[in-house]
Amino acid sequence: MQSRASLVALRQARHSLMESGRCPSGLVDERLARSWQRCIEQGLRPTGRLGAADNLEQHALGVLRSRHHALLAHSRPVMEYLSEQVRGSQSVVVLAGPCGTLVDTCGDPFFLGKAERVALASGASWHEAQRGTNAIGTALAEMDSIEIQGGEHFLERNGFLTCAAAPILSGTGQLLGILDISSEHGRGSPHTLGLVGTAARMIENRLMACDGQRHIRLHLHARPEGIGTVGEGIALISGDGWVVGANRAALALLRLSHAQLGSVALDQVLDASLQELLSRQHRQPDAAQPLRRHDGTALFGQLVPDRRTIMAGAAAQTVQEALGARQAGETRQAPRDALARLDTGDARWRAAADKARRVLGKPIALLIQGESGVGKEWFARAAHDSGPRRDGPFVAINCAAMPESLIEAELFGYRQGAFTGGRREGQAGLLRQAHGGTLFLDEIGDMPLSLQTRLLRVLQERQVVPLGGGTPVAVDFALVSASNRRLREDADQGRFRADLYYRINGLAVELPPLRERGDFEALAARMLADIEPARPLRMAPALLAQLAGHGWPGNLRQCASVLRTACAMLDPHEDCLQWQHLPDDFQAELAQTARSGPRLDAAPQSLDELSRSAVRQALENCRGNVTQAARMLGISRQTLYRKLAQDRAADGLRLQ
Repeated sequence: MQSRASLVALRQARHSLMESGRCPSGLVDERLARSWQRCIEQGLRPTGRLGAADNLEQHALGVLRSRHHALLAHSRPVMEYLSEQVRGSQSVVVLAGPCGTLVDTCGDPFFLGKAERVALASGASWHEAQRGTNAIGTALAEMDSIEIQGGEHFLERNGFLTCAAAPILSGTGQLLGILDISSEHGRGSPHTLGLVGTAARMIENRLMACDGQRHIRLHLHARPEGIGTVGEGIALISGDGWVVGANRAALALLRLSHAQLGSVALDQVLDASLQELLSRQHRQPDAAQPLRRHDGTALFGQLVPDRRTIMAGAAAQTVQEALGARQAGETRQAPRDALARLDTGDARWRAAADKARRVLGKPIALLIQGESGVGKEWFARAAHDSGPRRDGPFVAINCAAMPESLIEAELFGYRQGAFTGGRREGQAGLLRQAHGGTLFLDEIGDMPLSLQTRLLRVLQERQVVPLGGGTPVAVDFALVSASNRRLREDADQGRFRADLYYRINGLAVELPPLRERGDFEALAARMLADIEPARPLRMAPALLAQLAGHGWPGNLRQCASVLRTACAMLDPHEDCLQWQHLPDDFQAELAQTARSGPRLDAAPQSLDELSRSAVRQALENCRGNVTQAARMLGISRQTLYRKLAQDRAADGLRLQ
């Protein structure tokens, strides 16, 4: 929310601008002042009528979306994730092309209706010349992230909005699009600008990884643990060692500008040549390599060679050497795709991913089963991004969340005038939107039986007939379904069509619940990195051990929620999650689990007893060595001695 002082300064600056045509310096942000000045020069007036709408018709919008296909494909998952983060704030997440025309939207269904009425819908232009000062148009003009609140909009008609936008850049500095979050003024979060900036970097990194298939990718960070996070630098290296592309983080780490790309060799900025790095990476393919800039600054880097480099390296060996290298590396080289990036070490999850990879690109439907919250949609998205349809759309449909009265129209689309209340121009439907990509039917077991028949016909004939009739439209998509129900049992008992079950069950994989996974520590570290990408966090060992043994009835969804709340409870100077950071209800859940669970000696009855139990276990594991136990618990020796002094009588511990 804007302070009273800032509102007064805003009114003064606006009055001066309208009276003299100039905005006094110091009253408002310089970028805002420049934008207002541009609006005046464009002939706009705060209360004036807008010029003729420059909105694209459906066909022209389709052409534009096709032109920016890769941007849309890589942005959509991030936009949906972003929408989840601002759920409840009546916000809409918007993607605009490099000219300021909106190409995709998602967000709060209630606010989407309002957004469409103020032209926050696909096809509308939010260039400054037409809409005045606004986050999308001004970020486009300034090539910088910016937030425009309420009265900062040049046109008074937009004063009810607060918008934050960030540019999306290619590895060569080319503007690809603008990502924006818009909400009603006063409902936004103070963190919205940072959130949209981080999301824009996530999209940039996804696009860089895609471009990197044609180049050697060098992933960089000041710390080895930072490689693979949203804050990592990604540089594109040509086969002869020139830096030809880089995201903003890599430019900062290498002390380069976009203008220098293509004219600087890797060994001009780092203490190693490309061939040296390739050789190191060949010996240790999964390790981050220590590097130094020529000014002595320490960095860490990991190379991902392109296909040509791999082939050239193999051709340089003798046949026998190549065969020997392949045999030696078969067991240690892991796939480098989206599924591999989700792999944190659980054997059952990895087996499911390996099976899924074998059917990608083949006309075999994938069925993902598992309890609610085990990450079925994450798995489905990763499978899509790992397959040959990765550049196509990923259309996710929650069959349980969609009202039965709407699901048929949403899935199959409808023609103009098919029913009262529909869009005047009709709607293509989600099945047609998935053409060329992947259709994900989540909780398919909850789809009404009457619609299962229609879906089966589509899957058999690969054609969609919209409501209201008309010419069948051919569709081509990979089918991935998911359910937390035992569909075979439902089919046997008549609750699910048996013929549809056998159609969607080309390959069935089962994702393990969190309580049965063997990779909790790595998984929790991944979640923390995703929640706080710019802030390395860790968990106290005693807390980690307790969470690893928890039952997690809500699985990954519950765990992510608990960790997200715990991270929010940290003070700015803290980097270690402790008991006190957990939500109160979850602390009670842990205590209840301890009371009702199996008792080994004396089961902990409270959080204090959980803490004492962790201390005892640490000392046992370290054979009484206090220094080692304190290190394992993530506390100082003095703190551990104090706890032991308090509990000595009850615990009877002997110290070495």
